[in-house]
Amino acid sequence: MAVTLKWVALTEAEQLLALRQQTFFDAFAAQNDPAHMQAHAEKAFTIENTIAELSNPESEIYFALVDNEVAGYIKLNFNDAQTEPQGSEALELERIYVLEKFQGQKIGKYLMDYAINKAIETNKKYIWLGVWEHNQKALAFYHSKGFVVFGSHPFKLGTDNQNDLLMKKLL
Repeated sequence: MAVTLKWVALTEAEQLLALRQQTFFDAFAAQNDPAHMQAHAEKAFTIENTIAELSNPESEIYFALVDNEVAGYIKLNFNDAQTEPQGSEALELERIYVLEKFQGQKIGKYLMDYAINKAIETNKKYIWLGVWEHNQKALAFYHSKGFVVFGSHPFKLGTDNQNDLLMKKLL
């Protein structure tokens, strides 16, 4: 099984939007109120904001492909595209998602390694991300890759106030 990355083109916005929705619901629906999930989806998952993300020159979004089938994606943010001000010395890994049917095949590791290498290649001092404090699977994965908690920020899922941990890895 070979994993490859493909830069997501603006013409693939609808495919990315569908993938964003599916992976988000797969990851969080079982642990959250359906009304909060739906309210968040109506605001966050629009074609307009997907196009805006793809059009941002300080963000990079890639599909992970397995035998030419989309298996997941990552979104990297540089400079002012970062969701929390971290400056030019940092790279944000805003999203890393793998479809359920591809989990357990080291695709998440491949995506993470790509993100870390991208940060190194672009001379960043650290890479950082935000993760829901109750996402134990993701927290364990990030810890295994050398990330440590350095803060937190609120995240609103619908009308439910949640907490994301901010984690970083020094390079």
